[in-house]
Amino acid sequence: MSGKRDYYEILDVERNADEKTIKKAYRKIALKYHPDKNPGDTASEDKFKEAAEAYEILSDADKRARYDRFGHQGVGGASQGGGSGFGGMNMDDIFDQFGDIFGSSFGGGGRRGGGGGSRVARGSDLRIKIKLTLKEVALGVTKKIKVNKLVNAEGVTYNTCKTCNGQGRVMRVTQTMLGAMQTQSTCHSCHGTGKIIDKKPAGVDGQGLKRQEEVVEVPIPAGFEEGLQLKVTGKGNAGPFDGVPGDLLVVIEEIKDEFLQREGSNLHYEAYISFIDAVIGASIEVPLVEGKAKIKVEPGTQSGKMLRLRGKGLPSVQGYGTGDLLVHLNVWTPKKISNEEKDILEKLNQSENFKPNPVGKEEGFFDKMKNFFQG
Repeated sequence: MSGKRDYYEILDVERNADEKTIKKAYRKIALKYHPDKNPGDTASEDKFKEAAEAYEILSDADKRARYDRFGHQGVGGASQGGGSGFGGMNMDDIFDQFGDIFGSSFGGGGRRGGGGGSRVARGSDLRIKIKLTLKEVALGVTKKIKVNKLVNAEGVTYNTCKTCNGQGRVMRVTQTMLGAMQTQSTCHSCHGTGKIIDKKPAGVDGQGLKRQEEVVEVPIPAGFEEGLQLKVTGKGNAGPFDGVPGDLLVVIEEIKDEFLQREGSNLHYEAYISFIDAVIGASIEVPLVEGKAKIKVEPGTQSGKMLRLRGKGLPSVQGYGTGDLLVHLNVWTPKKISNEEKDILEKLNQSENFKPNPVGKEEGFFDKMKNFFQG
């Protein structure tokens, strides 16, 4: 489990809260802990970022649905590889995405201008796919993968941007019928970073970056499901002009197992038994994620009967116990038989004991399913 606080708890809303309620709750908390209202208070800044991450997830219908089902793992919320622990969001990210929520309370809700107003450029995210076996899913695994990414090159030197004097923004005054109007915009020369490249080695692009291969460790928790996404904070492309790196987004793909089929945290296995074993009973082996188990087939077993091996499935990605292995017993009917076998079966067929005779206590398919999952 990630150890992170529940997003609904952070915003102090019910799990069935609508979009308007969530937005209102976020604005209340964000205004309370806004950096401009709490200068130099790192605890308030952390709460501000925490609330922004919660709102980012709960305000998006798709992300919220994944979070409701799988928790923080479902939305890549278990940050790996360092970072703030709040989804890798910095102040610029928050103001860019949610600045309109603050209205005019803090200068129109724009990006915080402290420290000269220049912004730190953030690198782009990278997305990769990792294939896992059922055993790796069950036990959890740390994968070492090679990632071809952009990194900040050594030997690059920078000068202060002369267009904006390192501010990252330029002011323009326009005469209108209402008088002089002053507007502020991102500097087109340095793209808001406040600096431009002075010197760079060969093979380095105009943003001070070069492409390089890096081995990244990706810890994947037990029980992770196909299609879910992990976020490895800070392992994406480096930020231009010596900025901060983006994230590495890892999508999980499960390799289909030869025998076991997954359904959430439960596993299914189709076991085939002979007619003789179904009649007189038998002991058969079934595969597990690791090793095998012996199960008893009771005499008189009907085709379609399900047996449950508790705790032999997969662990919950949220840490809420372990699923079961559901064994489906199917009586195998030979497609071809010899004349001798046919004679034996015809004699058996004359016995009243071998004629179908359900007596009420034999459950139908839907009753079996209902009682099985209730039990």
